[in-house]
Amino acid sequence: MRLRALAIACLLAATSACSSLRYYAHVAHGQVALLAKRERVAAVVADPHRDARLRERLAQAQQARAFASDRLGLPRNRSYTSYVELGRPYVTWNVFATAEFSVEPVTHCFPFAGCVAYLGYFERARAEREAARLRALGEDTSVEGAAAYSTLGWFSDPILSSMLRWSDDELDGTIFHELAHQELYVRDDTAFNESYASFVQQQGLREWRAARGLPPPDEHEDERDAAFTRLVLDLRERLKALYATERPEPELRLAKQEEFAAFRQRYAQRRDAEWGGSRRYDAWVQAPLNNASLVPFGLYETWIPAFARLFREAGGQWPQFHRRARVLADLPKAGRDAELARLAAER
Repeated sequence: MRLRALAIACLLAATSACSSLRYYAHVAHGQVALLAKRERVAAVVADPHRDARLRERLAQAQQARAFASDRLGLPRNRSYTSYVELGRPYVTWNVFATAEFSVEPVTHCFPFAGCVAYLGYFERARAEREAARLRALGEDTSVEGAAAYSTLGWFSDPILSSMLRWSDDELDGTIFHELAHQELYVRDDTAFNESYASFVQQQGLREWRAARGLPPPDEHEDERDAAFTRLVLDLRERLKALYATERPEPELRLAKQEEFAAFRQRYAQRRDAEWGGSRRYDAWVQAPLNNASLVPFGLYETWIPAFARLFREAGGQWPQFHRRARVLADLPKAGRDAELARLAAER
């Protein structure tokens, strides 16, 4: 299963300061190297010597990019008007970590971007070394490749070759998602940021397909994704309850593995009974799992129903929707969550 990429906010190399100078140097070098490889999409599309399928995909992505600003009210800038051939499957590898008996992620805080639940590396070997260091300290770790990322508008983010492995809907939707982060981003509130951007992605994709005379996206796939996420979040709650007990560590360690085994059984039952035997998630489920593996789940979905309600209250008008979302963003965290909860309850 391809875990959805997080916005790598800590790659704001021009403005951020990380605790490790070596890490800072790494992300600064990686960001500069990436920007140096950019080619204008228009030039690639116009070059008859380039691969025809590449030119076709990029041409459509530019149409989606224009739609994002013309119809969805998203920033009109140079982001996603350039292309980078990476020569590797992912642009970054994210390291997630938790304590052995906790489902709460280790967080890392940066100026302007706020706190995030991972560290991003442009080289897999560096990410694996950091994960090994944390494991030696007794923490659970997970390394996940990310095909896309955002600098939140500090740089003109390119379309990456890693993004072209996706379908047209995934590629176009990701452009909408990442531009939404540039439109509105709240420090230290991942659930708000990702739910807002994910709603913009989903609703924007519906309108983008309709504008081209295409049917709505396949809702069944979205429903399966949501059901699988709920299954993983249920596991996280079970583990959280387990870790809250006062059992000795050896017993906790054994019970933890039993919970993961029971999760795999529940998954197999749901897959075969309700999801038509789809093996979309098998590879992830059958891989070694720990607390850190669960961290990315739920980050994108928490407040999507609230933003859907907000969009309806805005009459389906994007400028009004973005303005109302910004009003929410200006509230204190407790007030913002309370208002989002009210909106979500009034579906």
